[in-house]
Amino acid sequence: MIPNRAPSSIDKLAIAVVHQPERAQPAPSGAREDALRFLLQTAADAKVHKVATRPEGDGERWLGQAWPFPSPFQVTVRTVPISDGVDRIEARARRSLERLGLPRGEALLISSAADLAGAEGRALWDRLSALKDRGLFKRIGFCATVEDGPALLARRFQPDIVQLPVNMLDQRAHRTGVLSELAALGVEVHAASVFADGLLFMSGDALPADMVRHGHALSRIRRRLAEARVDPMQATLAYALGLPEVSAVVASVASAAELRATIAAAHAPAPALDWEALQLEPATIATGSAARVSSAA
Repeated sequence: MIPNRAPSSIDKLAIAVVHQPERAQPAPSGAREDALRFLLQTAADAKVHKVATRPEGDGERWLGQAWPFPSPFQVTVRTVPISDGVDRIEARARRSLERLGLPRGEALLISSAADLAGAEGRALWDRLSALKDRGLFKRIGFCATVEDGPALLARRFQPDIVQLPVNMLDQRAHRTGVLSELAALGVEVHAASVFADGLLFMSGDALPADMVRHGHALSRIRRRLAEARVDPMQATLAYALGLPEVSAVVASVASAAELRATIAAAHAPAPALDWEALQLEPATIATGSAARVSSAA
């Protein structure tokens, strides 16, 4: 069993603001900006100070125009792929800070551990280290999956942060000892994909085609939660927040209403659940379904 989280674990909560039209309601430019400002102010008022961003679309620019002043946020930036070249990665990281309106960022994360494993991995890491030495980013690290061997990469590159998919349905990072290994190396772990691509919130008819065959298992998990009178959002957040090795839990939100629901669930008392019984079978999530379960914050 995972120990109950400390009362102050709301400090672990980080947000990734979703701008995609399938989650965010279409709105005129002015209304969108007002909604984003309201979302960020809601986060600031709740003392949720960690924000994770991606270098995609206009999301960074919109955030940069909407921060409360003075901004209380610690912002994590991701790199573009190594296929763009090391010079482009550095230039785009600097550009991300400009678009966000920030003199420096809290952290810069390599978007894929595969970029480190390739021929240019060391050159890429050296470039990030130089940005850290210049004070543009306080910490550096990488995003990985369990299959990437994050602990081995951490021993080689000594990152400050590793971001991993960690959620109630996919507990491999916890069960296989990866989290413990990273903690023993002094690496800060950020949990992503905590809502497992929304699988627990979908009915059988709405499941993606590659997950339909797991509909029965998901229904069983939902039934267990209902019998325990625990909301799926509360359960998924409690699982990730309750892991002592995890220092940040990244939840995606598209509106202030979603953020308020997330904060309420995070503040709820940790339920006494048999977490091991609430995962998809490890043999199942170790294959094709892992990409689905681990794909989104």
